[in-house]
Amino acid sequence: MKDFRKYSLLPHNTFGIDARCSRFLEYESDDEAIAVADVLRRSQQPFIIIGAGSNLLLTQDFDGIVVRSGIKGYHFDGNRMVCGSGETFDDMVAASIRAGYYGMENLSLIPGDVGASAVQNIGAYGVEAKDVIVRVDAVEIATGKTCAIDNASCQYAYRQSRFKQDWKNKYLITRVTYGLSRTFMPHLDYGNIRAELERKGVAEPDAQQLRDVIIDIRNAKLPDPKVMGNAGSFFMNPIVSREQYESLAAQYEGMPHYEVDAARVKIPAGWMIDQCGWKGKSMGRAGVHDKQALVLVNRGGAKGQEIVDLCNAIRKDVKETFDIDIHPEVIII
Repeated sequence: MKDFRKYSLLPHNTFGIDARCSRFLEYESDDEAIAVADVLRRSQQPFIIIGAGSNLLLTQDFDGIVVRSGIKGYHFDGNRMVCGSGETFDDMVAASIRAGYYGMENLSLIPGDVGASAVQNIGAYGVEAKDVIVRVDAVEIATGKTCAIDNASCQYAYRQSRFKQDWKNKYLITRVTYGLSRTFMPHLDYGNIRAELERKGVAEPDAQQLRDVIIDIRNAKLPDPKVMGNAGSFFMNPIVSREQYESLAAQYEGMPHYEVDAARVKIPAGWMIDQCGWKGKSMGRAGVHDKQALVLVNRGGAKGQEIVDLCNAIRKDVKETFDIDIHPEVIII
């Protein structure tokens, strides 16, 4: 078990913010997770649980304990892929395709750890983690006992789960099991997947070709955090009533949208931010990416609060223009 004091979190957040915590614990097995749970129960300090920090914005030092999983390894059990919560999620997508198990292709290149996929219900291009998660193994912090949690109990919704709500800081996730298929059934009707496939001359992609296209699309519009600090999509796409969407669509010809159900429609937050003139703009050292308005970036040396200030200015403009509240997907500490 890794146990460090006065530890810099710079390697653990993709925004590149050099904040520190009082103590940093990383567990690499079930027994170590149980030991960490014991430390958290006994300690009087606050604590937070993080993954790879790809969905995290630090605004100050944290006077408490930061915990993350270092559990590695994966194996297949029938059509199920059991992954250590500390594995890099995209590595597991690649491994599943190599082994001939399908269902996660559209989630390619989403940054972060396996454990975070179960907490955040990550999603992209018409697929969400909830579509493939079968079970989450964890240690209950209050008791130190191991438990297995099924998909239904997690109460997944768009970028939400009970791990972010009433179960926040109650479990240390050790493994996530994904239910996959030996039959490849591609999801192509989202965003510009089909257009990019056609550009490449691919009519009926295999799983690797679909993964490659998803990676190309993401790389074309998302900055490399090693070059420019960011956390990918900063805002969630808002879901509005059909009446509100139709009213806006009458004002904005060609307004993009995605059907949710008969009563609700999802509107891309990035499009609204772009309409408000923010794409490529900056406030001090924080800015909006010039290729994807959904992405806020650290242009060099920005403090977390500078990015929060930019976030708030954008939210204010979107609210005034569209009468829609957009909310950060990123966890702000």
